[in-house]
Amino acid sequence: MIRNIRISFLTLTLILATGILLAQANPKSLDELINKQNPGWNLVQQWIKEGKNSIQVLERDSLRAANALYQTQVTTRSPMGAIIYETGGIFIDSGWIRILGSGSKQFDRSIMDWNKGKSYNNAGEQPTFLLIADDVLGGFFAINAGGLDKTNIGKVYYFSPDNLSWEKTDMSYSDFLIFCFSGDLNKFYENYRWENWKKDISLLDGTKGMSIYPFLWSKEAQADINKTSKKAVPIQELWDLYFSQAKKQH
Repeated sequence: MIRNIRISFLTLTLILATGILLAQANPKSLDELINKQNPGWNLVQQWIKEGKNSIQVLERDSLRAANALYQTQVTTRSPMGAIIYETGGIFIDSGWIRILGSGSKQFDRSIMDWNKGKSYNNAGEQPTFLLIADDVLGGFFAINAGGLDKTNIGKVYYFSPDNLSWEKTDMSYSDFLIFCFSGDLNKFYENYRWENWKKDISLLDGTKGMSIYPFLWSKEAQADINKTSKKAVPIQELWDLYFSQAKKQH
């Protein structure tokens, strides 16, 4: 589904996935992770202000935010740390894309809790990728830490539900945020947005996705998404289904 979109904006310095993982061996305190002199949230807010797509910043819970930041071990000077600490997550385009933060009532998944059992199993273990966002179709965005590709460390990959494969985007995390805020999402999801999709997904919270049948990798779904049936299901259910199917096909 993804078309190797390359963002032409200035690539900003970002703590890459490997930096996050190496920090786990000697965890920093919360005070060390919170950067008050040069907070990344100021930059993220500017991107949001300039955004062309609908953007909903979910209210954070201070305790959840502190815990999520400590778990992830990312400074708030970085855009990722800022989003984790300052938001419960971010909904893009009426919630079509959900960027992981520290979790909220509308989006009851923190970034590290969602990654547990997928990119890592136990605290302190080095993940091979880091899930950072997903969409209602059951497409998953992740930063590569060596498990998705031995090269392109720190780049965002997309698990596309129409071919059940991880695809490289050539985007950094910062590039990905700018793409979500201002990119052409209709083009990115061309042929996969059905009539009245906004109304349908408005009923979903961030723990749900849309199960499409016939499946998105089928000829029927790719021919006309409007002729498929759609059902709201837990996003975990889509993860389990798609990766189970991917193992059979690859």
